[in-house]
Amino acid sequence: MESNKREMFQMMTRRLGLLDKNCCNAGGIGISLVQSHILYEIDRRHHPSIQQVADALAIDITTFSRQIQSLVKLGLVQKTPLPTDRRIYILSLTTQGKFVATVIDEQMNHYLQEVFSHMSEFERDMVINAVKLLNESMAKSSVCCTPIG
Repeated sequence: MESNKREMFQMMTRRLGLLDKNCCNAGGIGISLVQSHILYEIDRRHHPSIQQVADALAIDITTFSRQIQSLVKLGLVQKTPLPTDRRIYILSLTTQGKFVATVIDEQMNHYLQEVFSHMSEFERDMVINAVKLLNESMAKSSVCCTPIG
């Protein structure tokens, strides 16, 4: 078991589709995994700034700005200057963006429901609790969210 930890995470990453160029297709629009995470974060926050979402996703601001521009061009995200400080931009989902975010959310919930359907209630609870514990441990780690090396 000890030597297979990396292999287990590698396999889980592939099965979750985290290496796929496009993770989702909603409303005829191909969305990358990063874009999906951005839409999710904008949707769950109340008028976040560009910096707040970039920080939440641990994405450098230059890369993040390019992703936002592509989402603006797709008509999914609106970028509005803060009236009190026009250097700060607030992000919101357009109607189409909200639709795409909702479709992706439904797809992910359906996928997870199908995966968990192959487990007993005890096993589902055990996996969910283990993932919570792993997330908490990663948050405490000094190397979480930074490249190893």
